[in-house]
Amino acid sequence: MSVETSTAGSASAAAVFCADIGGSFIKFGVSRHAGEVEEGEKVPMPTASWPGFVVAVQGLIARYGNAFPPDTPLAIATAGLVSPQTGELLSTNIPAFTGRALAAELSWQLGRRVTAANDADCFTLAEAHAGHAQGLPIVAGVILGTGVGGGLVINGQLVRGHGGVTGEWGHGAIVRTELTLEGHTYAIPRRPCACGQTGCLDTLGGARGMERLHRHFHRRDSTSRQIVAGWRRGQPEAALTIAAWLRLVAEPLALLVNILGPSKIVVGGGLASADGLIAALDKRVRAGVLHRYPDLLVIAGKFAHNGGLVGASVLGRLA
Repeated sequence: MSVETSTAGSASAAAVFCADIGGSFIKFGVSRHAGEVEEGEKVPMPTASWPGFVVAVQGLIARYGNAFPPDTPLAIATAGLVSPQTGELLSTNIPAFTGRALAAELSWQLGRRVTAANDADCFTLAEAHAGHAQGLPIVAGVILGTGVGGGLVINGQLVRGHGGVTGEWGHGAIVRTELTLEGHTYAIPRRPCACGQTGCLDTLGGARGMERLHRHFHRRDSTSRQIVAGWRRGQPEAALTIAAWLRLVAEPLALLVNILGPSKIVVGGGLASADGLIAALDKRVRAGVLHRYPDLLVIAGKFAHNGGLVGASVLGRLA
């Protein structure tokens, strides 16, 4: 069992059950204070079965909830976009959730209040309330994992736009067709994206995107970890891939900074822990924005790998 650092503030001390739901597992925990989670069990996610999912959640609550009131609420961080207008879940890799009003339907079946938000939104909430951007007025969270995601918190409140889309800087036909690096011009592929558009940063900005860039430049398959390690050693092929990746990711991030004026951009996902990479990205982003940021702007999150649960602990008390 691990306990995360508690946030300061006046959030209710009443307990909240927390779940972080992805395409493979349900991670469950209990929060006694916002920003503080006692992590419990991780069980397989029955991705294709809504009844199976309900049974799994009921089992987790039964195993961990005996010491808590029967109306203890449940807060969920989930893959996919949660519409604040309808509660419907969209663009998810969990077929059992597609088209469902997740919180409302689960609340009815569990007999308790349920709230739900996108996992990137929950990560941003975690960082704004208890992490490396605690107490700052405008916090942008970005996910650099398998793909690219994001969220936005202003004055401690999660901003949820139309259809649940806010801070999704990885989508839109924005990828360059070429880059000039060290005096040489390189063609950049504009790939079809799962969202239906072509040229989204999501196809090149995450870990899989970095690997696609490397394959495009060098006709060689390497993992993102191998590419970053080669870059740190000064290996020329990896250096070219990372130079291109930094440009492609930093430019839309700089635009996001100019539009939103965040105090911090906090990074989660697997690439957040790549040694030196986020510092290099921060340097590139700060060179491309209108206002001078004398201190670090783009930083790895405190909850880069468990922000879903910690953010859910905040979400369950804000709703």
